[in-house]
Amino acid sequence: MFTGIISATSKITKKEFKNDSLFLTIKKPTGWKIKCGDSIATNGACLTVKKILKDAYLTELMPETRDKTYFEKMNLEFVNLERSLKLSDRLGGHFVTGHVDAMGKIIDLKKRGKSLVFKISFPKKFAKYVAEKGSITIDGISLTVVDVGVNWFTVSLVEYTLIHTTLGMKKKTDLVHLEFDILAKYIEKQLKN
Repeated sequence: MFTGIISATSKITKKEFKNDSLFLTIKKPTGWKIKCGDSIATNGACLTVKKILKDAYLTELMPETRDKTYFEKMNLEFVNLERSLKLSDRLGGHFVTGHVDAMGKIIDLKKRGKSLVFKISFPKKFAKYVAEKGSITIDGISLTVVDVGVNWFTVSLVEYTLIHTTLGMKKKTDLVHLEFDILAKYIEKQLKN
């Protein structure tokens, strides 16, 4: 479980395919103590630390994760990182599972003062989980939805988020990982029953 509050950004230093898995080597952020088995949200996808290297760690993406994420398409790029939530931690964002539901696409970017408004398209079947002023996770970042359309929504990012996460590097047509609010999914399940 995560909160969507990014702890660090780091770089994927190596990508390797073996059998049906994709292995990512990620540079260890300064001061992080990581052990095998740790869960680290990487651009919103919960990845398990498989091996500790000198100044990096190795993760393995199974076919399900590969299908739902854009890691195969990206180059050796920077990623948002968040370690899993401890019971004593503050919940600064919202409950994030680290299970990417879908990929979205940035279809427009507009400057508003020092903020940047992202318009993101997504598969229509997830529209029931997106509400104005509701929570959404984009590349692992807990954000508040501003406006909603049939298959798009907007979020407004403050300067701090643009500087301290990878969203400040994104441009129009780039893909993003989306995780829709877990509470909305559970409410829908209860209403169906």
